[in-house]
Amino acid sequence: MSTLLLGPVLLAAYPLRFETRYALANLWVRFNMWMLETVCGLKYEVHGLENIPERSGIILCKHQSAWETLALQAIFPPLVFILKRELLRIPVWGWAMATLEPIAIDRQAKSAAMKQILKDGEERLKSGRWVVIFPEGTRVAPGQKGRYGASGGILAHRVGCPVVPVAHNAGEYWTRNGFLKFPGLVQVRIGPPIDSTTLNSSEINHQAEHWIESQMAEISGFGPYARTLSSSNAPTVLQ
Repeated sequence: MSTLLLGPVLLAAYPLRFETRYALANLWVRFNMWMLETVCGLKYEVHGLENIPERSGIILCKHQSAWETLALQAIFPPLVFILKRELLRIPVWGWAMATLEPIAIDRQAKSAAMKQILKDGEERLKSGRWVVIFPEGTRVAPGQKGRYGASGGILAHRVGCPVVPVAHNAGEYWTRNGFLKFPGLVQVRIGPPIDSTTLNSSEINHQAEHWIESQMAEISGFGPYARTLSSSNAPTVLQ
């Protein structure tokens, strides 16, 4: 219902400055986060807010559910997402999303998509916006790990901007394609920024991947690094 109300507002606000449109959209984000906490009992806590640098950069974030697409907007400064262009064709929601100037790519045309990410990503970063990249490309269920793509490291190395890795366990409470949301406490961890001016693109991606997956093991007990944890370190899942 909130989408149906805000969508037309954002479309009407399209002639206004990006900052105004983003502020309106953020009201919708914060309302939905409040509803998730109040109605569903789904809360969250963030560790590492001090790691968010003042200048804009790239967010490389674990992707498990729809929850983080909302939460990142509530946690970080103004940002844009890299998403598949088909999403912008969704009535109301997609049209409203288009007013926030995401980087909409054709996933089937990999070469063209990479060029667009580099071109549009550099433009967004230089305009002071953050760029969110889900390096695994799609939502991955808790306990699973997808192949990390190279676009984040390549873009960061090209622009010379910081890369901030983010880990969370939202998928344990809001599943990949699920409608139901379960009560609990989502753990969000923001890592120290990676300096892209001293590393090549492969090193940037490797550091981000290693940090994210090691944090996932601590948060949920899943992942390739889980074997390094003792049972006493396993998290308590709130019911």
